[in-house]
Amino acid sequence: RAAAAAARSEPIRVAISGAAGQIGYSLLPMIAGGAMFGPGQRVILQCLDLNLPDVTENMRALEMELQDGNFPLLQEACFTVDDAKAFKD
Repeated sequence: RAAAAAARSEPIRVAISGAAGQIGYSLLPMIAGGAMFGPGQRVILQCLDLNLPDVTENMRALEMELQDGNFPLLQEACFTVDDAKAFKD
């Protein structure tokens, strides 16, 4: 029932700075799973962090975890070091 409602709802864009850090690592799956906006709200995650080798590696790992996880509410996840891309409408 929640999945059917999610399919009809307009997704919310959520920009997260510092996404590759410890808080982002905990927060992203909760948002993607519906804990923040409810079980019927699809989301688009726009994740931003610093352009450093370790940080970009962590962002890639987070992106893969979100892709591998069972998050039917997650419509899209964008990981970037570009402010303009992360905060676009």
